[in-house]
Amino acid sequence: QVRLVESGGGLVQPGGSLRLSCAASGSIGNIYAMAWYRQALGKQREFVAFITSGGSINYADSVKGRFTISGDNAKNTVYLQMNGLKPEDTAVYYCNAADRRGSTWSNYWGQGTQVTVSS
Repeated sequence: QVRLVESGGGLVQPGGSLRLSCAASGSIGNIYAMAWYRQALGKQREFVAFITSGGSINYADSVKGRFTISGDNAKNTVYLQMNGLKPEDTAVYYCNAADRRGSTWSNYWGQGTQVTVSS
């Protein structure tokens, strides 16, 4: 079992910045990748960015050049640095962990943290 706890959300003006954190605990030795997703009011959850245990990174087109995902293995934590925030970035941001044991994959989710971009 993997437990994920997000933090760092809040209210920010357009053009501002926030850094989200996702702390993992429990059986974390088999985590293959961690990712950020977001879900705006009335919309489906969508992919934002991921980072693998080997350091591979990918972003959704909507956040390329503005968001940066990074990880600190010593702290079992993944971050999402968000710059140049836009109102359309407003959403609940969720952390995801992909766990692989042999041929069995599992996914874990945090509770989410609210990001609101408004003037």
